Amino acid sequence: MDISLSFFLIFSMLVIPSSSTTTRSTLNSRSSLSVEKPNDILISPNGVFAAGFHPVGDNAFVLAIWFAKSSSPTVVWTANRDQPVNGKASKLSLLKYGNLILTDGGQNTIWSTPTTTSAAMVQLALLNTGNLVLNSSKSSILWQSFDSPTDTLLPLQMFTRYTTLVSSRSQTNQSSGFYKLFFDNNNLLSLLYNGPKVSSIYWPDPWRMPWDSGRTTFNSSKIAILDTSGYFVSSDFVKFKSADLGLGIQRRLTLDLDGNPRLYSLDEKTGNWTVTWQAMVDPCRVHGICGPNSICSYGSGSGRGCSCLPGHKIKNESDWSYGCELEHNLPDNDQ
Repeated sequence: MDISLSFFLIFSMLVIPSSSTTTRSTLNSRSSLSVEKPNDILISPNGVFAAGFHPVGDNAFVLAIWFAKSSSPTVVWTANRDQPVNGKASKLSLLKYGNLILTDGGQNTIWSTPTTTSAAMVQLALLNTGNLVLNSSKSSILWQSFDSPTDTLLPLQMFTRYTTLVSSRSQTNQSSGFYKLFFDNNNLLSLLYNGPKVSSIYWPDPWRMPWDSGRTTFNSSKIAILDTSGYFVSSDFVKFKSADLGLGIQRRLTLDLDGNPRLYSLDEKTGNWTVTWQAMVDPCRVHGICGPNSICSYGSGSGRGCSCLPGHKIKNESDWSYGCELEHNLPDNDQ
C-alpha cells in the first residue's frame, strides 16, 4: 500500500469521531432518552449545558439540565425533583403530537408537558442559554424549561408572577426544601420560610416598610431578569450586580438550601464556582435556619453556627432544620 495512503487512513481514524461519541442538542418526535444509557443526553451547541438523566441517590434519577463544564455537574433545573425514577427502563419520550413524557420502569407517567399540536414535526432542543425548548414546525414554542425553574435562575430567564424558586432540602436530598423566592401579593420580590409548622417572610425585612428598603409596591408587572453581564433588576426596584460584572462569564442565581439567594460565577479553567453576590451577609437573618429551640450565631471568620437552648439537645445531628428537643422529660408533678 502506498505510504501516503496508509498515513491518510490512520490520520482519518484518529481525527474523525465515531458515531458513539457524536453529541446532539435536539430530540425529534417519536424518539426518547433512556436512563440506562449514560451517554444518552443532549448537549447545547456551545457545550455549556447538558440535559438528560441525573443521579440523585441509590437507583434514583431525575430529568435535569446541568452545567457540563463545572468540576462536578451543577444542576440548574429538574422536572421531577420530588419523584425520582429508578434506573431500569425509565425514559423521556417525545410523542408524535408534541407530548413530552417521563415514564418510570413500570411505564407510569411521572411528569409530562401539557402540549399537543397538529404540526407535522416537533423537536426538543437544548439551547445555548440552558433553556430546554419544545418547538413545532410552525415555529412556535410549545413548552420551555425557563417557565418552570427549580432553585436556579439563569441569565435571560424571565422571573415573573408565575414563577418561584424553591431551595433543595439538603446537600444530599435535592427534593423541595423550606425556602421560596417569589413575587408576593404586594408586588414585592420576597423570601419565604415555609417550615413544617410555621411560615414567615424574612426578606425584605418584615418590620420595615417596603419603601424603607428601597422597594415599591406600585408596579404590578412582577417581572425580574438577570442579564448576561451579571446585572439583576426587578420591577419592585431590587437591583444588584455581580462582583465580576462583564460579559463572557457563565453565571447562575441559586436559592441555596440555607435560604440565601446567591449569584455564582464559573471559572472555566478550574470548573469551580465563586459567590459574587448574596442577599444576606449574616445568614442568621434567615428564618428557621437552625430550627426550633435553638440559637443562631455568626462570625465573619467562623461562619454560621447553631446551638441549642439550655436544657435542650439537637434533634437530628445531620440536619439543624429539625432544631432541638428537651434533654429529659419534664418531671411528673405527682412524684
